[in-house]
Amino acid sequence: MADEGPPPHRRGPIKSPVGNIAADRRRQHAVSVGKERREALVRTKRLCRVGVSGDAVVPLESEMMIDEEQSVLEAQTSSAVEELKFASSYQGKGAILKRVTALRELRRLLSRSEFPPVEAALKAGAVSLLVQGLSFGSPDEQLLEAAWCLTNIAAAGKPEETKALLPALPLLIAHLGEKSSLPVAEQCAWALGNVAGEGKELREVLLLQGALQPLARMMLPSKGSTVRTAAWALSNLIKGPDPRAATELVRSEGVLDAIIWHLKKSDDDLATEVAWIVVYLSALSNVATGMLVKSDLLQLLVERLATSNCLQLLIPVLRSLGNLVAGDSHTTNVVLVAGHGITDNAIAALSKCLKSEHRVLKKEAAWVLSNIAAGSIEHKQLIYSSEAVPLLLRLLSTAPFDIRKEVAYVLGNLCVAPSEGAGRPNLILKHLVALVSKGCLPGFVDLVRSADTDAARLGLQFMELVLRGMPNKEGPKLVEREDGIEAMERYQFHENEDLRNMANELVDRYFGEDYGLDE
Repeated sequence: MADEGPPPHRRGPIKSPVGNIAADRRRQHAVSVGKERREALVRTKRLCRVGVSGDAVVPLESEMMIDEEQSVLEAQTSSAVEELKFASSYQGKGAILKRVTALRELRRLLSRSEFPPVEAALKAGAVSLLVQGLSFGSPDEQLLEAAWCLTNIAAAGKPEETKALLPALPLLIAHLGEKSSLPVAEQCAWALGNVAGEGKELREVLLLQGALQPLARMMLPSKGSTVRTAAWALSNLIKGPDPRAATELVRSEGVLDAIIWHLKKSDDDLATEVAWIVVYLSALSNVATGMLVKSDLLQLLVERLATSNCLQLLIPVLRSLGNLVAGDSHTTNVVLVAGHGITDNAIAALSKCLKSEHRVLKKEAAWVLSNIAAGSIEHKQLIYSSEAVPLLLRLLSTAPFDIRKEVAYVLGNLCVAPSEGAGRPNLILKHLVALVSKGCLPGFVDLVRSADTDAARLGLQFMELVLRGMPNKEGPKLVEREDGIEAMERYQFHENEDLRNMANELVDRYFGEDYGLDE
């Protein structure tokens, strides 16, 4: 369906003369977010060392023995699987206790080290035994132990080892149902979240087998402690690149209301998991973006951004806000209207992020501001008169390259008026003169010198504004003073035709044979 694709990248007038740079930025951003989360194992795949049940059925292990020799651990694991084989085939008195005891020993070994002996367990034949342990009618303690073992195999296994769990997926999904106890359902959701975190192929298998709807029902506020695990598993399941899962989730009964409720009422830990769901919904699905911006979500995101100091929460909240502002013009035209309290609060909260010591927050805040700055004249004036501008100017000269690039988009968009068509943008002279007088031009000249073509294009665009728009024909002198001519001449024979033509045209027009004669 055409309306299920990712929201279009939207940044605005500073870019229109040379086409849409990074048209797929939001979709690519969602993928890059996934990679970042994968690097931090705690987000994409999670080892389970403490049981989800609070009762004595799943005793908590205090001895992790992280430094235990791996070879010893592997040998013990192989023996534990052999013991489980015997216990699984035993039919005499105390058979259930034997199976649970054997499963618990295997689980204990898979939970002791930061690098569980997954390969040894699989080689010994653990998967088929664990599938047997998930059989319908089994006692909860057996189901919990089997699901826990599968959770840690999926968390620590290599891609091909995680794929070995395919026979277990239907039963893990089945135990998410209403007839299962909450601890069993939560442990199965944890295992499925780890499988979904492995990659696109396994996500598609889980979606085809119907994992999404039971996980969605576990997100409802009445589900207590299971919500956090279910939300985390869902964020892994819908993260694309196919947008259909995100669209299906947001259309599921009660899900949008549950997202709103949790962002409004829940603690930071749960709100963080729910916010990651919003990141992927808003990054991948136009349908989801449209539904989200017409709810109370934006107000809640702004409130969380303004009041929380939890970095783990602020990152997905800020990215969600950025996705929504970039992906739907309704956001700036109808919701973030200049003069409304929510808009003032949003800019104040984004300014707070620009002051942060965390580079991710600075970069994402600049991204959001650049899209707001691409809106109406009123939006531009609102940002221009806020505390954000001095912060942006300082970042343009001192921050790492990726942040400077995002900041440059904000400042550039503040200097051009909304326009139709692909012609040269109209200037907002007051903003341009003020920003240049405050020293922003060297930052843009540095972008022209960079190897990043998008950044170089942005630098050339801003230099064109300065050359064309500064009063009393001061533009060429200012550009020359900052070695802008030398920066542009680098592109005289550049392989990128677009940049080469832009730079050569500017040099020819403003620094031709007649340049300086009037002096």
